[in-house]
Amino acid sequence: MAATAAAATRGRRGLGPAFVTAALVFGPGSVTTASSLGAGFGYDLVWAPVLATVLMLCFVDLSVRIGLSTDRGPVGTVAARFGRVIAVVVAFGAFLVTTSFQAGNSVSTGAASQVLLGVDVALFAALFTALAIGFVWLPSLYRNLERIMVAIILVMLAIFVVTAILVQPDPTALVRGLVPSLPSGSSALVVASVATTFSVVGAFYQIQLVREKGWGPDDYGAARRDATIGTLALGLLSFVIMIAAAAVLHPVGATVSSPADMATILEPAVGRWASALFAIGLWAASFSSLVGNATIGGAMLAGASGREEGGLRSTVVKACITVVMLLGGVVAVVFGGIPVKLILTAQAATIFVAPAVAVALVLLARHRSRGALAIGAVQTSLGVVGVGFLVLLAVSYVRNFV
Repeated sequence: MAATAAAATRGRRGLGPAFVTAALVFGPGSVTTASSLGAGFGYDLVWAPVLATVLMLCFVDLSVRIGLSTDRGPVGTVAARFGRVIAVVVAFGAFLVTTSFQAGNSVSTGAASQVLLGVDVALFAALFTALAIGFVWLPSLYRNLERIMVAIILVMLAIFVVTAILVQPDPTALVRGLVPSLPSGSSALVVASVATTFSVVGAFYQIQLVREKGWGPDDYGAARRDATIGTLALGLLSFVIMIAAAAVLHPVGATVSSPADMATILEPAVGRWASALFAIGLWAASFSSLVGNATIGGAMLAGASGREEGGLRSTVVKACITVVMLLGGVVAVVFGGIPVKLILTAQAATIFVAPAVAVALVLLARHRSRGALAIGAVQTSLGVVGVGFLVLLAVSYVRNFV
């Protein structure tokens, strides 16, 4: 009995929720924007994923504190504090944001398969969408989701870090790029790049993930460790892809016009096997987001309808996740591809929903119902900085596109 209890405790304290968040946030759009930044501006903007990672660390921790000290799901927690109307607005906004990415995730699984096998994009987009739907309806969805997402993040880290090392980046230029600057014409891509790492909607869903893990207030140490490692992994992925693009694509003036282009363009510089590895990484990013992104969207849709209780064990939640996957899959099959500008626009659209979600997280994390987990002045200040940064990104986006 003691051995069984000890094993259960080790399982509860292991890594998981933040790695799920990292896998669902890091998708084909992340590959596209990181590659585009490196190709277009060299090492000048490597500060962007670093800053985004710091902000994401703050907001994932806010959500962890909330999740460990609430007996409701994310939408229910917002409703209890701010009222049902605001909760529905937040939930539906998050649903729209995640759904806007879903077609790109479906297409990119097919595009990565095309790079590797020369197969039809639409056919494999449909195949992997069907596979993802089947995965959702397996028993013990959270446990299976955690296992596959942790594995995928570790595989992507290995692939992209090795690729970045092989291309031999310029260390001096890399260090200079850590000093913030905003070259002419870069603001829109910076907005999209920050959105792929500093995903407040992804952080918001961490409230549910720590509850699915079975963690409570006494597990804050383990949850914070998981949040730190998982979020650093997320930021490192964008960082190393940008470095690879800066080293290989920028010197020759190459551009990235689709999520799969990075793998194809790398081939002359680092060889077929390396580009194939990159394509495998792209597939992993696409499939993890295909499943994880839809999980958030479906959960938010269920929350907006007042049916989120039961979490990932709920038939209603699983049905809503399936709806999001089907929407993305149909668009992918009908159009056979998503222009990179549409992916960038979908990412930038998160900027308009994110400030409201960020404000809600800061206020919830400060509330007395958090008990000993309530944040203090320092983290509140960081949260305010994050909200202000999101507002500035929204203003910058409007100035460039409206």
